[in-house]
Amino acid sequence: MRRLPVPWASPGEAVFYIVLMLFAIGTINVFSASFVLAGQILNDSYFFLKRHLVAFLLGMVGLAVMARVDYRRLRNYLPLFVLAVLAMLLAVHVSGVDANGARRWLRLGVKFQPSEFAKLAAVLMAAVYIGPRLDKGLPVTIFSWPVVLTGAMGAFVLLQPDMGTAVVVVGVCLLLYLPSGIPRRQVYGLMFCAAMGTVYLVYAAAYRAERILAWLDPWSYEQTSGYQTVQALLAIGSGSLFGTGLGMGASKFHYLPEAHTDFAFAVLCQEMGFAGAALVLALFAALAWYGIKTALRASDGFGMMAATGATFLIVGQAVGNIAMVCGLLPVTGIPLPFISFGGTSLVVNLLAVGLLISVSRHSAGSSAPVTTRAEDSGAGARIRVVDRRTIRRPEK
Repeated sequence: MRRLPVPWASPGEAVFYIVLMLFAIGTINVFSASFVLAGQILNDSYFFLKRHLVAFLLGMVGLAVMARVDYRRLRNYLPLFVLAVLAMLLAVHVSGVDANGARRWLRLGVKFQPSEFAKLAAVLMAAVYIGPRLDKGLPVTIFSWPVVLTGAMGAFVLLQPDMGTAVVVVGVCLLLYLPSGIPRRQVYGLMFCAAMGTVYLVYAAAYRAERILAWLDPWSYEQTSGYQTVQALLAIGSGSLFGTGLGMGASKFHYLPEAHTDFAFAVLCQEMGFAGAALVLALFAALAWYGIKTALRASDGFGMMAATGATFLIVGQAVGNIAMVCGLLPVTGIPLPFISFGGTSLVVNLLAVGLLISVSRHSAGSSAPVTTRAEDSGAGARIRVVDRRTIRRPEK
């Protein structure tokens, strides 16, 4: 059976082309969802579009640099990057910019959100710790320095307050530990702590508890905390098969709050219909497929975990945002990568794509393919990285 012709020769190239397609769709959607608000409030219908394009150009510069640099060299700069992120997160609480009752931004010439960089730092820290231990067959434990530092970052973000981003920062780090062979008791401990932490965080603030109630029955709270969910569902339902047409959706006319940011997917569904939504879902599924292929072809454990983490970061946020917009999850501040407006988020996601491309490029020349094997023992499942030689686990 002949394969369909594709314009890419490697998983890394495939990721790049898929991201360009997502960005093209997102750019159209950002303008369509924001031109009414921008025109009426800021007297410039292209305000958000111009910022979106500037962020894309900055992100593409970062992507190009990241893709060309051997990903192994990132380990040398990681301590400086982590210290810079921690310093910025601390500075947010001292001299950050207040908006909508939260302090999440810094203004250093331009306004940006440091918590977005914490997501990438969490991925790299976990990969730097887990990867070499997989190469050497050493045990992996959650009682390690990446978890401590990521927990500190998550706490700073939670105090902004931004629970959704804090969950992403901590979650993307811990997710990388699960397939690395941590003991089962630690897996169960994580599940227990996650459940207890969720209950505590929900009831620690009254507005979060109300959001949970609105999530369970949004129509009973359609004029209060369930308003966004109800309007998003109405927008999605009105899109039918092919949508109302670009720019013709009614939700952006002050019916749906955050129409160009957190709820951009609802506007996309309304104006592009089921067909447009299915295309976006297919592109994210393809991105996940090629991201995992990149990870499995990596020449060492660090590359495998870095590529896996970058894939988790992008696709995981996409799944979370789409589930939130569709009412399957409570409302959180997780953007839809490449589709929602958000300058810092777009830059960080493009950096993550650059990391994926770097792993793909610098693994293609290895003389022997990299394979992974799953082992199961009393300590739980473990991935072994095998490259030109067999790496054995030490006898216990």
